[in-house]
Parts: sequence; C-alpha cells; structure tokens
Amino acid sequence: MSEMRVVGVRVELPANQPILLLRETEGERYLPIWIGSVEATAIALEQQGVRPARPLTHDLLKEVIGALGRELEQVVITDLREGTFFAELVFDGNVRVSARPSDSVALALRVGVPIHAVDSVLEEAGLIIPDEQEDEVEKFREFLDSVSPEDFRGADT
Repeated sequence: MSEMRVVGVRVELPANQPILLLRETEGERYLPIWIGSVEATAIALEQQGVRPARPLTHDLLKEVIGALGRELEQVVITDLREGTFFAELVFDGNVRVSARPSDSVALALRVGVPIHAVDSVLEEAGLIIPDEQEDEVEKFREFLDSVSPEDFRGADT
C-alpha cells in the first residue's frame, strides 16, 4: 500500500469531466480518477482554503464524525473494477465504511488524514510520467493555481 498526495483536480476537455490526480508520496506513480463536479468543487475549495458561509456535505460529515466521538484514521483506495474505483474510510477500532474515492479524498483533506492506495490499484491504473513529461505536470500545477471553484459548475447552474 502506498501513501498518496492530492496533486489537484482539473477538467478534461471536451467532455468537461473532472479528474482527481493523486501521486505517490514515495514513488513516481500518478493515479487519475474521474470524479463528479460536486466532489471536484469540494476538493478544490478545501485545497484553496476557501470556507463557504454554510458547511458543505463533507464539512458536515467531518462534524458528525467528531460529534459521535469517532476518529477517521485514513482513507484507502481499495479496488478498481470495470473502470470504477472503490475506497474505504478507516476509523478508529478498524471500523471500515465503503465510500467513493472522491468523497473519501474530500473528507481526508478536511480531517487531515493520510490517503493510501493498495498496490493492485496502482499496478492497474497508476501512470509513470517520464522525465520529458514533467513539464506537463508543472503546467497542470500552474493550471490548478489558476482554477476556481466556479470552473467546475455545469452550464445549467
């Protein structure tokens, strides 16, 4: 199992599909996960340190966990089946709850717990970006610095 860090979220064109990009903290593999726009906004807001006037769903879940006296210890991306990623929230006492990776990452960022991916998922979906493509990763980071939560809203909102 490898610890991952959130590189960020970007929108894949022309489909306007948000992608969450994770990277091994002690390795070279990247893990791209296609996610929904609501979760992309939640992740982007947290990464930018934006505090909405009212709590979002992931903020509420963080407060509920604390109010119930539980502690989220880590998030694990556990499986990839037919193109769909699966994750678990791991609580104190090794209580595990199945969750979508996008929700899990949004919550992990708010709580400040590590994100891990099992080796089988990284072997199947992990990407190694050759040195000559590192400038593309830097361009992606620059993009993340310039993106705003409004960029994730659909045309119908």
